[in-house]
Amino acid sequence: MHTALFTTDLSSFADTLPPVFRAVDLTGVFLNGILGGRLARQKRFDAVGFAVLAIISALGGGIVRDLMLASGPPIAITDPYYLIVAIAGAAVAFVLPLEGKWALRLILVGDGLVLGTWAATGATKTLGLGFGIMPALLLGLVTAVGGGMIRDIAAGNVPAVFGGNNLYAVPALVGAVIDIVLFKVGQPEIGMLGAALAACIFVILAHWRSWRLPQASDTWSFSMTPKQWRENREKKARAKDAKNS
Repeated sequence: MHTALFTTDLSSFADTLPPVFRAVDLTGVFLNGILGGRLARQKRFDAVGFAVLAIISALGGGIVRDLMLASGPPIAITDPYYLIVAIAGAAVAFVLPLEGKWALRLILVGDGLVLGTWAATGATKTLGLGFGIMPALLLGLVTAVGGGMIRDIAAGNVPAVFGGNNLYAVPALVGAVIDIVLFKVGQPEIGMLGAALAACIFVILAHWRSWRLPQASDTWSFSMTPKQWRENREKKARAKDAKNS
């Protein structure tokens, strides 16, 4: 009795989520339009540059995903709201610098929610078309970070997700994993919610604690002998002691 009641409540809750996810999706398009516009401002581009970077940032990942899945025209083309909202984000970034502390915090939180939602959207769509777990992980990541990568390249920058920045692709991967697990147990809507919340919390913590993946070091080599490894470790210890003294 209690199990049936719980299942009914969970299903009713899940039924209310798709409109929420669409709102979050469009919010993400808007925020990524702003992020593209902020980069255009840093590069001192004109209005065309603002619009192009905003559209690439907001819609690029989803377009690449849909083209890879060959599932019909990308939703960014078939739904006019996406293009309009992306350009609106560019317009906001063109008019307002948005460099204040609270503005950046709001963008960070919103971007984290959207990152998880887009990772879950890519994974869910891939699984729904009959593909396996690995393609779902790949296209979850592509949906979440692909637009930002293309935007950075178009602006002449190394993509931010390639390193030297706070974790971003990893939270997207975590969101995709959560979505895939819950999709497999028959709760795709709850999976999208869990992915969005987990990625958002992860992004905020990574920004707050400056979490980054380790980078390749010129002093490290897998071909070092044990003696070379000990000498390298002792050298680092002496340098640390000298710095502290």
